[in-house]
Amino acid sequence: MQITQNTSRNSVWSLFLLILMASVVSISCKNGKKQAGTNRLDSAQNVAQYDLADIENAGELIAVTISGPQTYYQFHGRELGLQYALAENFANSMGLRLRMEVARDTSELYHLLLTSKVDLIAYPLPAKISEKMGLKVCGVHDASDENSWSVRKQSVDLSDALNEWFHPALISQVKNNQKHILTTPFVRRHARAVFLNRGKGVISSYDALFIRYSAFVGWDWRLLAAQSYQESAFDPQAVSWAGAKGLLQIMPSTASTMGISSNVLFQPEANISTAVRYLNKLQHQFDDIRNPLERQKFVLASYNGGYNHIRDAQRLAQKYHRNPQSWDAVSFYVYNLSNPHYYRDPVVRYGYMIGGETYNYVNSILDRYAEYRGVARPMSPHLCDLHSEPEKAYRKNRFTRHNSNILSREDSIFKISH
Repeated sequence: MQITQNTSRNSVWSLFLLILMASVVSISCKNGKKQAGTNRLDSAQNVAQYDLADIENAGELIAVTISGPQTYYQFHGRELGLQYALAENFANSMGLRLRMEVARDTSELYHLLLTSKVDLIAYPLPAKISEKMGLKVCGVHDASDENSWSVRKQSVDLSDALNEWFHPALISQVKNNQKHILTTPFVRRHARAVFLNRGKGVISSYDALFIRYSAFVGWDWRLLAAQSYQESAFDPQAVSWAGAKGLLQIMPSTASTMGISSNVLFQPEANISTAVRYLNKLQHQFDDIRNPLERQKFVLASYNGGYNHIRDAQRLAQKYHRNPQSWDAVSFYVYNLSNPHYYRDPVVRYGYMIGGETYNYVNSILDRYAEYRGVARPMSPHLCDLHSEPEKAYRKNRFTRHNSNILSREDSIFKISH
């Protein structure tokens, strides 16, 4: 009987403790939610008052501009454009990193700044309109002061720093620096002959490596050799002004994403194997292009001009009722992504590119590939034709499939691991 009573008391105490603990947890959760709500409110207030001291604490200045040759674009891993270069100059003077965002139009510029998504509009907008929008004009401006950069009205210290930093002569200095970059020889290299021994069919000293590693990506090794000649003229020590290295001009940042040290990129085998891994990655990204010969052209274009720009060109081709899976069709829009009519089109997400270079890059490789195989390739359309007669360009730029000798993964003799 005593045992039963003790058991009953223990059960009551256990139930009481469970109820008490549940109450404590409930109160704690409510307080936590209340505190979280307060933190969010505080955070919103802090964002509205975000100024130079907060930017310095974060270590990063976020600017926004519009894509274009005189504003901002990316070229072989380098960020270029006058407005970008000026913003970078200011950020460097303040010991800050610069992150550049791209807006589609002026209304989006204003929206991003007013909603505190960015710290600075690095684009000359009409000062009167910016002031009517409740913004503070400051920093870079034209001679008449009619167009200027702008920040939020609350960013008083940032505005003062921009005004103190900027002087009109800075524009000429930055322009000259950009001009120097673009007129510097793109690749420093010692050119080799297109054929090492034409009679014996020996293209280069690296043919055995091209044969071995091209099997991994399912390409004819001579196409990989043609690309290597285009990139470096078979100079394993070649270096571009953007920092790309070796036979196939691998950017250190690209190598890093694949776990490869930039220190080995001057070694022919390491360079070729890294390039093939990257080419294979691009092939998978274009696996929606069913024709493997067409896919190769898109991969080559992406290797040179960037994957996102080539997808932009495909979207343009589709919009204008061209075949987005045909390089002959898409190459017109790649070339014309340097034309505002096209790079400002709403379907274009990544803006301006020097499309003529990528267009020539692909055609030069295909021409040399045809030469390596000993077959004739139809002459590529003149670039002027691409401005007004895309249909004519499509007809003239058909890539022959004759004697293509493309290896599939299943048919490859040589296999290498990832």
